[in-house]
This record gives sequence, structure tokens and C-alpha cells, in this order.
Amino acid sequence: MAKVYHSEIYGLRERKYDWLNKHDIKNVKWNELEPNSEFYLFIPQDQRLQKKYQTYSKITEIFPLNNTGIVTKRDSFVIGFNKNEINQRIRIFSDKSLSDEFVSKSLKLPLRDKDKWDLHEARKHFYRNKDLEDYYTHIQYRPFDKKWIFYHPTLVARQVEKVMIHLLQDNLAICVGRTGSATGSDNYDIVFIAENIVDLNLFRRGGELVFPLYLYPETIKREKKKNPLVQMMMFEPEIKYQGKQPNIKPELFEDLKKNYKKDVTPEEIFYYIYAVLYSNTYRKKYAEFLKIDFPRVPFTKDYKLFIQIGKLGKQLADLHLLKSKELDKTISKFQIDGSNKVEKPKYEEGKVWINKEQYFDGIKEEVWQYQIGGYQVCEKWLKDRKERTLTLDEIKTYCKIVTSLSKTIELQKKIDRYFEEVEKTV
Repeated sequence: MAKVYHSEIYGLRERKYDWLNKHDIKNVKWNELEPNSEFYLFIPQDQRLQKKYQTYSKITEIFPLNNTGIVTKRDSFVIGFNKNEINQRIRIFSDKSLSDEFVSKSLKLPLRDKDKWDLHEARKHFYRNKDLEDYYTHIQYRPFDKKWIFYHPTLVARQVEKVMIHLLQDNLAICVGRTGSATGSDNYDIVFIAENIVDLNLFRRGGELVFPLYLYPETIKREKKKNPLVQMMMFEPEIKYQGKQPNIKPELFEDLKKNYKKDVTPEEIFYYIYAVLYSNTYRKKYAEFLKIDFPRVPFTKDYKLFIQIGKLGKQLADLHLLKSKELDKTISKFQIDGSNKVEKPKYEEGKVWINKEQYFDGIKEEVWQYQIGGYQVCEKWLKDRKERTLTLDEIKTYCKIVTSLSKTIELQKKIDRYFEEVEKTV
């Protein structure tokens, strides 16, 4: 059987060239590797740590139903900051008196794209629809950036129905990227929460998987009558049960009950996982493995510890959904009158300037730099609103985001203190 050896050097290019000139395959100090499944990596690994990590449950196994976020291929048309701006576009699109050429030019839509989407045929199909108001819903577009979408099968290229149907109901989802290095971040940061359908590019460079907490029956007639969004995505056969069911493998409930001598709820599992994935200790310890695959989750055998970490995960989730009561009093203020127009966001000494006169204050450097999914959250949110005039609600939202990130940093420290005990009790 073949053997694998490894060696590497660090430094400037000139130093590397000099080293290569003085060495060949015979006089290099090689380290023998033992690549293991499932990736057979040709780099050094902590074999003992890897073996331990492999015993944990992978998130794709914990939540059996999962898929990527949706792809519209027409974001500028069907997604907007509010319903009104999308509605104006839909009116133009559905106006029979307007030619296809005029609609194409006005809405910047191709008459026919490379995927054979045809504007004329799409409009013909669209005319047959009634109750267009029912196709408006929220979408988790980027971290902390929830927008409106006209979620219609004629206009959205990839709806990812089997997952997103469950997020048209009262639900939660953990969104996780596969390879931590893909976003360009120095640290693992590709985890976020959603309560609505999710865009494919939630994280930088896209491709996250969405893991809904609950699955809803797929053919409830009364729901089909109430909600066209649900109706258009339903498919047979008829369900064998009524009511929502947890999207968590049954074996996990059994294992936890065996360890804790009592039942746990789907929410307790969900929030525990969310907290663990936000532990900086966890992220650093398993950094090499998180660079190449979906995370695995260690479950403590200590019930009190499980519950305590889950409570921190719930606090974290509420902060990220901007639903926490802790956000009623924000640490950032926007107190200078002006145009409220976002020109070129800039951070200076605790202030984020949106133009030459106005700024948000009370923002620490660590909050301004905080990243989720490869995006610097505070900067990204404002950049996506460049040349827009912020509404009062948007100003309040930004102050809440700043506060949420500040409290996230505090919570991560608390989670780390508990996580040190988790691996002692796995």
C-alpha cells in the first residue's frame, strides 16, 4: 500500500525559493500521514481529536430534511425592502396593455434567459393567477436582513419546495454552511437562524443548508384553501398524521431520554445546538474539521448542563431574530437630524457615519468588525442600503442589530464557560 508524506514551510516567497534551491526530495524532513475516511486529507491532522469528533452527530443527520436556500435569478424584481416597491413592479409585469419589450426594459428582465425562462410565456401564465397579494412573504436574505419577496413559481427559479413549505408556517430553522473556509473568514462563522424562507446567498458565496425545526403535514386541505403559497407547493400522497412533527432523528430523542431519564423537547435540542455552534471554544478546537464539512455536535450527558446551554441558545436565537426584550433599550443612538441618506458607511472612534453629517454612536470596534457568514454585519447592512434614505423603522432596526451583536459577544463568552464542561460529560 502506498504511503503519504508531508512537509511545509512558511515565509516570504524569496525564502521559499531559497529553500527549494537547497533541497530535493531526498533531504527534506518528511512527516508520514495516515489519511482517514471520509476525506482522506493530505495534511497533518490531530488523529486523536478527529476520532473523538467523528463520534459526534453530524447536523445533516440530526435534521434529516434539509436543503439549500432558494434561488430567484431575479432578485431585483421579486425581492425588495418593502411590499410596495415589489407591487409596483408586479403591476407593470401583469399589465396586459404593455408590450413584452417595454416590460423587459422597464424591469430589466431578459425576454428569454439561458435557462429558457421566457418572459412572454411567464406573463401569460401569470395572468391566470388571482389573489396575488397572498404570494408576498418575508425572506431571510442576509444575516439580520429580512426582506420581502413575491414568492411565485413563475418568477422564482428554484423554490426548494420540500424545505421552504415548512418555513411558510410558524417555524424556526438553523442555517449552516458546509466549509468554513469558503467565506474567506479567518474564523468559523457560517451559522444563523431564520423563521422564514431563506435565500441561497444568506452567507458570502452562498450554498448554506437550511434545517427546519418542524415539518408540517403536506396536504392539509384547510391550509390549501387558506394559503395559495402552501397550495401551490403541496403534493400527494395524503398524510398519515395531523399536526407538525419535529425534523429531528428519533434516535436522538431516545439517546437523550436514556441519558437524562426524562423527555426533552425539540426546542431544547434546537437551542442547545445553536448555542454549541456559537461557542468560540468549539469553533477553535475543531477549526480544521469545520473547514471541510458540516459541523458535528457533542451532546452532554448532564441534563442540567444541557438545559443551561439550551437557555443560552434561546437567548442567542431571540437576539438574532431581533425579538429579544433586551433590545428594547439599545446601546446605539442616531441623534443627528439630516437627510438619513446612506452614502458611504465609515467607522471612526465608536461611530458609524452614514453620510457627512449623521452617524450611529455607541458602537465598539469588536461589534463593527463582527462577522457572520463572511459578512461584516454592521457594514454589510448599510452597504446594501447605499443611496437609500433610511426610514425610522430601519434606523431602529440598525440600533437593535448593533445591540444584538454586542450581546452576542457576551453570550458567546458564557457559552464557552459551559462548553468546557460539555466534553467532559459526552
